[in-house]
Amino acid sequence: MLKVGLTGGIGAGKSEVSRLLVASGAVLIDADRIAREVVAPGTDGLAEVVRAFGADVLAPDGSLDRPKLGAIVFSDAAKLATLNGIVHPRVGARSAELERAAAPDAVVVHDVPLLTENGLAPLYDLVIVVDASPATQLDRLVRLRGMTEDDARARMAAQATREKRLEIADIVIDNDGPLDDLAPRVASVWQTLSDRARTT
Repeated sequence: MLKVGLTGGIGAGKSEVSRLLVASGAVLIDADRIAREVVAPGTDGLAEVVRAFGADVLAPDGSLDRPKLGAIVFSDAAKLATLNGIVHPRVGARSAELERAAAPDAVVVHDVPLLTENGLAPLYDLVIVVDASPATQLDRLVRLRGMTEDDARARMAAQATREKRLEIADIVIDNDGPLDDLAPRVASVWQTLSDRARTT
Protein backbone atom coordinates (compact mmCIF):
# COMPACT_ATOMS: atom_id res chain seq x y z
CA MET A 1 0.00 0.00 0.00
CA LEU A 2 1.20 3.48 -0.84
CA LYS A 3 -0.03 6.23 1.50
CA VAL A 4 -0.16 9.59 -0.27
CA GLY A 5 -0.90 12.97 1.28
CA LEU A 6 -2.60 15.38 -1.14
CA THR A 7 -2.79 19.08 -0.42
CA GLY A 8 -2.87 22.47 -2.09
CA GLY A 9 -3.96 26.02 -1.45
CA ILE A 10 -7.59 27.01 -1.77
CA GLY A 11 -8.46 27.43 -5.45
CA ALA A 12 -5.40 25.46 -6.63
CA GLY A 13 -7.52 22.58 -7.95
CA LYS A 14 -6.93 19.87 -5.34
CA SER A 15 -10.51 18.56 -5.61
CA GLU A 16 -10.15 18.10 -9.35
CA VAL A 17 -6.85 16.26 -8.90
CA SER A 18 -8.38 13.95 -6.29
CA ARG A 19 -11.31 13.26 -8.65
CA LEU A 20 -8.90 12.33 -11.46
CA LEU A 21 -6.85 10.10 -9.13
CA VAL A 22 -10.00 8.28 -7.99
CA ALA A 23 -11.02 7.81 -11.62
CA SER A 24 -7.59 6.21 -12.19
CA GLY A 25 -8.10 3.79 -9.31
CA ALA A 26 -6.95 5.54 -6.12
CA VAL A 27 -8.72 5.01 -2.80
CA LEU A 28 -9.65 8.49 -1.53
CA ILE A 29 -9.84 9.39 2.14
CA ASP A 30 -11.27 12.91 2.31
CA ALA A 31 -10.51 14.57 5.67
CA ASP A 32 -13.08 17.35 5.15
CA ARG A 33 -15.87 14.90 4.37
CA ILE A 34 -14.99 12.74 7.38
CA ALA A 35 -14.87 15.86 9.59
CA ARG A 36 -18.50 16.52 8.59
CA GLU A 37 -19.51 12.88 9.16
CA VAL A 38 -18.09 12.69 12.71
CA VAL A 39 -20.32 15.58 13.85
CA ALA A 40 -23.46 14.53 11.96
CA PRO A 41 -26.76 14.35 13.88
CA GLY A 42 -26.86 11.38 16.24
CA THR A 43 -23.06 11.06 16.60
CA ASP A 44 -21.02 11.20 19.80
CA GLY A 45 -18.97 13.91 18.10
CA LEU A 46 -21.95 16.24 17.76
CA ALA A 47 -23.03 15.54 21.35
CA GLU A 48 -19.55 16.50 22.56
CA VAL A 49 -19.56 19.70 20.46
CA VAL A 50 -22.91 20.67 22.05
CA ARG A 51 -21.54 19.95 25.53
CA ALA A 52 -18.54 22.17 24.80
CA PHE A 53 -20.27 25.06 22.98
CA GLY A 54 -23.96 24.87 23.91
CA ALA A 55 -27.12 24.03 21.96
CA ASP A 56 -26.93 27.42 20.18
CA VAL A 57 -24.52 25.85 17.67
CA LEU A 58 -27.31 23.61 16.36
CA ALA A 59 -29.46 24.49 13.36
CA PRO A 60 -33.27 24.08 13.70
CA ASP A 61 -33.04 20.60 12.12
CA GLY A 62 -30.57 19.41 14.78
CA SER A 63 -27.51 19.51 12.54
CA LEU A 64 -24.40 21.55 13.30
CA ASP A 65 -24.72 25.20 12.31
CA ARG A 66 -21.23 25.51 10.84
CA PRO A 67 -21.22 29.27 10.23
CA LYS A 68 -22.34 29.91 13.82
CA LEU A 69 -19.72 27.56 15.26
CA GLY A 70 -17.10 29.05 12.94
CA ALA A 71 -17.87 32.55 14.23
CA ILE A 72 -17.23 31.30 17.78
CA VAL A 73 -14.02 29.32 17.23
CA PHE A 74 -12.14 31.24 14.56
CA SER A 75 -11.81 34.32 16.74
CA ASP A 76 -10.69 32.38 19.82
CA ALA A 77 -7.64 30.09 19.72
CA ALA A 78 -8.63 28.21 22.91
CA LYS A 79 -12.11 27.43 21.57
CA LEU A 80 -10.66 26.34 18.23
CA ALA A 81 -8.29 24.01 20.10
CA THR A 82 -11.30 22.57 21.99
CA LEU A 83 -13.15 21.92 18.73
CA ASN A 84 -10.05 20.37 17.12
CA GLY A 85 -9.66 18.15 20.19
CA ILE A 86 -13.15 16.79 19.55
CA VAL A 87 -12.99 16.44 15.77
CA HIS A 88 -9.38 15.52 14.90
CA PRO A 89 -9.10 12.25 16.89
CA ARG A 90 -12.37 11.04 15.35
CA VAL A 91 -11.19 11.97 11.85
CA GLY A 92 -7.89 10.18 12.48
CA ALA A 93 -9.63 7.01 13.73
CA ARG A 94 -12.05 6.92 10.78
CA SER A 95 -9.23 7.59 8.28
CA ALA A 96 -7.20 4.71 9.74
CA GLU A 97 -10.23 2.43 9.51
CA LEU A 98 -10.75 3.29 5.82
CA GLU A 99 -7.04 2.82 5.13
CA ARG A 100 -7.05 -0.65 6.75
CA ALA A 101 -9.96 -1.64 4.48
CA ALA A 102 -7.98 -0.83 1.30
CA ALA A 103 -6.25 -3.55 -0.74
CA PRO A 104 -2.57 -4.31 0.04
CA ASP A 105 -1.43 -2.86 -3.30
CA ALA A 106 -3.75 0.16 -3.21
CA VAL A 107 -2.75 3.77 -3.67
CA VAL A 108 -4.50 5.46 -0.74
CA VAL A 109 -4.79 9.22 -1.22
CA HIS A 110 -5.47 11.28 1.90
CA ASP A 111 -6.99 14.60 0.82
CA VAL A 112 -5.91 16.88 3.68
CA PRO A 113 -6.40 20.65 3.19
CA LEU A 114 -4.29 21.60 6.25
CA LEU A 115 -1.57 18.98 5.79
CA THR A 116 1.20 21.61 5.70
CA GLU A 117 -0.21 23.71 8.54
CA ASN A 118 -0.61 20.71 10.88
CA GLY A 119 2.82 19.20 10.11
CA LEU A 120 1.33 15.93 8.82
CA ALA A 121 3.76 15.21 5.95
CA PRO A 122 5.67 12.51 7.92
CA LEU A 123 2.49 10.38 8.09
CA TYR A 124 2.65 9.64 4.34
CA ASP A 125 4.98 7.77 2.01
CA LEU A 126 4.92 10.83 -0.22
CA VAL A 127 3.17 14.18 -0.47
CA ILE A 128 1.60 15.65 -3.60
CA VAL A 129 1.06 19.40 -3.71
CA VAL A 130 -1.32 20.86 -6.27
CA ASP A 131 0.20 24.22 -7.09
CA ALA A 132 -1.14 27.38 -8.70
CA SER A 133 0.04 30.96 -8.51
CA PRO A 134 -1.72 33.24 -6.01
CA ALA A 135 -3.12 35.24 -8.96
CA THR A 136 -4.69 32.09 -10.42
CA GLN A 137 -6.08 31.07 -7.02
CA LEU A 138 -7.62 34.51 -6.52
CA ASP A 139 -9.14 34.52 -10.00
CA ARG A 140 -10.74 31.09 -9.49
CA LEU A 141 -12.13 31.95 -6.07
CA VAL A 142 -13.73 35.16 -7.30
CA ARG A 143 -14.81 33.99 -10.76
CA LEU A 144 -15.77 30.35 -10.07
CA ARG A 145 -16.76 30.34 -6.39
CA GLY A 146 -18.33 33.79 -6.25
CA MET A 147 -16.22 35.06 -3.34
CA THR A 148 -15.47 38.73 -2.91
CA GLU A 149 -11.83 39.57 -3.52
CA ASP A 150 -11.37 40.51 0.17
CA ASP A 151 -12.86 37.21 1.35
CA ALA A 152 -10.75 35.24 -1.12
CA ARG A 153 -7.56 37.01 -0.02
CA ALA A 154 -8.41 36.40 3.65
CA ARG A 155 -8.99 32.68 3.05
CA MET A 156 -5.69 32.41 1.15
CA ALA A 157 -3.82 34.31 3.88
CA ALA A 158 -5.17 31.93 6.56
CA GLN A 159 -3.40 28.99 4.89
CA ALA A 160 0.27 28.07 4.69
CA THR A 161 2.25 30.00 2.11
CA ARG A 162 2.89 28.54 -1.31
CA GLU A 163 6.58 28.25 -0.38
CA LYS A 164 5.80 26.24 2.77
CA ARG A 165 3.63 23.82 0.80
CA LEU A 166 6.29 23.35 -1.88
CA GLU A 167 8.91 22.62 0.81
CA ILE A 168 7.09 19.43 1.83
CA ALA A 169 6.21 18.27 -1.70
CA ASP A 170 7.59 15.05 -3.14
CA ILE A 171 5.53 15.61 -6.30
CA VAL A 172 4.20 18.97 -7.52
CA ILE A 173 1.27 19.07 -9.93
CA ASP A 174 1.28 22.44 -11.68
CA ASN A 175 -2.33 23.55 -12.16
CA ASP A 176 -1.77 27.13 -13.26
CA GLY A 177 -3.17 26.59 -16.75
CA PRO A 178 -6.48 25.43 -18.21
CA LEU A 179 -8.25 22.35 -16.86
CA ASP A 180 -7.55 20.41 -20.06
CA ASP A 181 -3.83 20.46 -19.21
CA LEU A 182 -4.42 18.82 -15.84
CA ALA A 183 -5.60 15.33 -16.86
CA PRO A 184 -2.37 14.28 -18.64
CA ARG A 185 -0.28 15.56 -15.72
CA VAL A 186 -2.36 13.55 -13.24
CA ALA A 187 -2.20 10.46 -15.50
CA SER A 188 1.59 10.66 -15.44
CA VAL A 189 1.62 11.03 -11.64
CA TRP A 190 -0.79 8.09 -11.33
CA GLN A 191 1.63 5.89 -13.27
CA THR A 192 4.38 6.78 -10.80
CA LEU A 193 2.13 6.11 -7.81
CA SER A 194 0.80 2.77 -9.05
CA ASP A 195 4.34 1.60 -9.92
CA ARG A 196 5.49 2.48 -6.39
CA ALA A 197 2.46 0.83 -4.75
CA ARG A 198 3.32 -2.46 -6.45
CA THR A 199 6.86 -2.39 -5.13
CA THR A 200 6.16 -1.02 -1.62
